[in-house]
Amino acid sequence: MAYAPRAWTRTAIPSAATLHGLRRFTAGYTPALNRQVVAAGGFPTWFVRQLGSTYSDSWYTTTSAWWTSVNASPEAIWQRHVDGVEEMWMADANYERWALVRRLGSQRQVLESMAELWEHHLHVPASGEVGPFRTSYGRTIRRLALGRYADLLEAAILHPAMAVYLGNANSSKKAPNENLGRELLELHTVGRGNYTEDDVKGSARILTGYRVAAWDTWAFSYDPNRHWTGPVQVMGFSHANSDPDGRAVVQAYLRYLARHPATARRVALKIARRYVSDAPPAALVERLAKVYLANDTRIVPVLRSLVASSEFKASSAIGRKVRTPTDDVVATWRALGARITVRPADSEAESSANEILWQAQSVGLRPFSWAPPDGRPDTAAAWSSTSRFLNSLDVHYTMSGGWWPTAGATYRTPASWLPATRIRFDHLVDHLARTMHGRGSTSVLLKAACEATGCTPATVITASHGLVRWDMARLLTVLLDCPTHMTR
Repeated sequence: MAYAPRAWTRTAIPSAATLHGLRRFTAGYTPALNRQVVAAGGFPTWFVRQLGSTYSDSWYTTTSAWWTSVNASPEAIWQRHVDGVEEMWMADANYERWALVRRLGSQRQVLESMAELWEHHLHVPASGEVGPFRTSYGRTIRRLALGRYADLLEAAILHPAMAVYLGNANSSKKAPNENLGRELLELHTVGRGNYTEDDVKGSARILTGYRVAAWDTWAFSYDPNRHWTGPVQVMGFSHANSDPDGRAVVQAYLRYLARHPATARRVALKIARRYVSDAPPAALVERLAKVYLANDTRIVPVLRSLVASSEFKASSAIGRKVRTPTDDVVATWRALGARITVRPADSEAESSANEILWQAQSVGLRPFSWAPPDGRPDTAAAWSSTSRFLNSLDVHYTMSGGWWPTAGATYRTPASWLPATRIRFDHLVDHLARTMHGRGSTSVLLKAACEATGCTPATVITASHGLVRWDMARLLTVLLDCPTHMTR
């Protein structure tokens, strides 16, 4: 049997270049997203507007109210824990849920994508060990995600969540804790090979003085009596450090690191790896690093330079990125046109807004649950295991049938997928590919769809056909299980 795809041209699709940009910088293609790009006048204009504040942020604001702890202050989160209303681990889970839900429906897709990138680069896990600060930390990262990296680095390193996670809250002049001092150099800025053990010791000494009253009031403060004083040197940075209030030294040190050429290359590599390929061309990384330094660590010029590069344009063919578990779950909701329509009654309610978190966990990783300080990996090798693939298939199938999660969610009806009252099966497959993938069908996809459903390319489908009445989930999951959906 011949499996030649037939184009259903009534369903609009973007150009290949536009689709590539949308797949890389959003949580997943949708027809509505394509209409938004068309209304903007094309992808370049849309992208520039995304880097500003043109598009509504109401989804972010509205969904933050779905969980009390997400809008609560650290003090209120701790009090809720003390009063037995909601333990801190649940407040962290609520933040993870919100991170998924806001990506699902946000109009500011590029901002959400960059916020997630930075939350993994400046990684603090969403767990009770960071106290009541994780939601505050996430909000801080997002607020600065498209600004200057120098500002972002300072806000992240000096945030109480980071202080608790990497032990800086217990660091003192008598016993400097080297954890944060080391990770600041190794992970957040210059990277391995650019510093020595003496630099790590100097870094730790500079960062002393910050305190958190863990498991008491969780108050965050600076204690000059605990700051190490005396001359310090880290790589090319040196300071007399004679004042017990060392906060000015810390600020100068972080600004030095943010503007170091090695940091520029590391930031450029991280961005290029996320949006271009697992192993981005060295020439691209070097160019982006120069843009970063020339613009005083501003991120927007780096992103604009990346999107305009020949390497980014070519990466649609040579650098397909495997979706992480969270990418997969959110993109599946978007591809199916499924929506979370009802806020959960509470953190433990049976609700799609809550259960989306367990979907991500079942695929392989909850948001921000990576335990080590290096943050979630963003390479195909990390997310291409057999178990991960099988778990993805399970989520795809249960959602294709609208079977789970269901509380507070709406799914398209099987008949609503038909673009005409009577349609050939090969035309239907092409329409679905255009709707869910943003591009037309292929012979391989058509053959898989025929084998999954028992239809032939010429089978005529109507609302009363058995495919629509009983087996639409089989067809939809073919579109979700294929490489086009599993990559971005």
